[in-house]
Amino acid sequence: MSANSDCEIFSSRVLNYPVEKVYQAFANPSHLKNWWGPEGFTNTIHEFDLKPDGKWILTMHGPENGNYENSSVFQTVQPLQLITWTRVSQPLFDMEIGFEKYSHTKTKISFRMIFKTVSECEKIKKFAVPKNEENFDRLENELAKMNFY
Repeated sequence: MSANSDCEIFSSRVLNYPVEKVYQAFANPSHLKNWWGPEGFTNTIHEFDLKPDGKWILTMHGPENGNYENSSVFQTVQPLQLITWTRVSQPLFDMEIGFEKYSHTKTKISFRMIFKTVSECEKIKKFAVPKNEENFDRLENELAKMNFY
């Protein structure tokens, strides 16, 4: 996956973990809540039904005591490969997370945020790119703590 339009934000990182472990860090809400979002955020996951048409509802708690309600509906769930969803809370966009196995110990994870208009994309792009990097940092920290057999 790579960005192919002015309406998309694309971020990726190669992680030194097997694809199965990286996928579990997302697919298991007990891990996902520990790393989702920028540095300093915590999460309360209210609903996480990882299947097409399943809901993902969470509250992201910001470091300055702000609470951000997020509601999405999963569209595609291809284990170890691709998860997509549509946000039904603001800001509205479609999200794709790709999991690409590079080797037994390396995985590329990618985020693609797809907006309806260039202006909507530009509003979010200013902070989403660096915040996605913080998200990947937090994912790496969670992966280092996870037991995986």
